[in-house]
Amino acid sequence: MSAEAQPESRKFVLPYVPRGLRRAEAAAYIGVSPSTFDKMIRERCMPRPKRYRGVTIWDRLALDEALTCLPEDDDAKPASTNPWDAVSNS
Repeated sequence: MSAEAQPESRKFVLPYVPRGLRRAEAAAYIGVSPSTFDKMIRERCMPRPKRYRGVTIWDRLALDEALTCLPEDDDAKPASTNPWDAVSNS
């Protein structure tokens, strides 16, 4: 595929993980599929995205924090309080 035909977000390969991630990138960053990522957001296990001028992005640092707060397995209790529990849906 030529550079002209590639989506704007795929034209450049960065030597680092950017701080702002699109949905599929955020899901891959935490190791799940986009549909599982969506479910985790609905369940408030992952943070809601930020939006700027129609662009939806997830903060990589917020993803790190939310992932750290997840339990070790399905039966375990969270290691700490999930900071996203206090965030409203508005």
